[in-house]
Amino acid sequence: MVKVDDAVIARWETQGSRFEVLVDPEAVQELKDGKTVDLADKLALDQVFKDAKKGDKISEEHLEKTFHTRNLAEIARQIVLKGEVQVTTEQRHRLQETKRRQIVATIARNAMNPQTGAPHPPARIEAAMTEAKVHIDPFRPVDAQVQEVLAKLRPLIPIRFDVVKVQVRLPAQQYPRVIGELKGLGRLVEETWLANGSWSGIVEIPAGVQTELYEKLSARTKGTAETALVK
Repeated sequence: MVKVDDAVIARWETQGSRFEVLVDPEAVQELKDGKTVDLADKLALDQVFKDAKKGDKISEEHLEKTFHTRNLAEIARQIVLKGEVQVTTEQRHRLQETKRRQIVATIARNAMNPQTGAPHPPARIEAAMTEAKVHIDPFRPVDAQVQEVLAKLRPLIPIRFDVVKVQVRLPAQQYPRVIGELKGLGRLVEETWLANGSWSGIVEIPAGVQTELYEKLSARTKGTAETALVK
């Protein structure tokens, strides 16, 4: 369970009643991101309050009447999703930094410089976000904020979300070592075995994954893999 001092207050008001739980802020963030989270061990106290700071508890009868269950984890989940979250300044900064890193990673993986066709390093994206004074909401999903962030970055750096196709050729003996990596990074759209026994395939990947693909292929095949962008 999370410590009381580290927990945040999730609050939901309905039909003249207020319901509060003390919950792990990271669990709140994951729920708001649409992830499945069991709050059974994410609460600081196994209780729903009228006012958590005063310790005013709500009866199980009242909870069942409102939530149609006495399952505390389910009640807490509804409070988090339907209500608002009260956080300290320090907690908000910490959660914003976590969400910021997630947004940077998402953009770096999927975006490219349309002028060069190359991906943008995370450091460049983060520097542009700082210059653009991008505000990060710690409790909004990453996907809901990425397009807003991109709109603020475009006046500063050439950037767009895109996919690219890369043709890969491998010696036959390297195929078993590499095919799993290729399918894990993108979508295999075409493959064939050539007359000389080597394998050729075209993989479609997020634009920002190009560097990762080339580095993994080089490491796995000791430089014997051949790659080329498909125009």
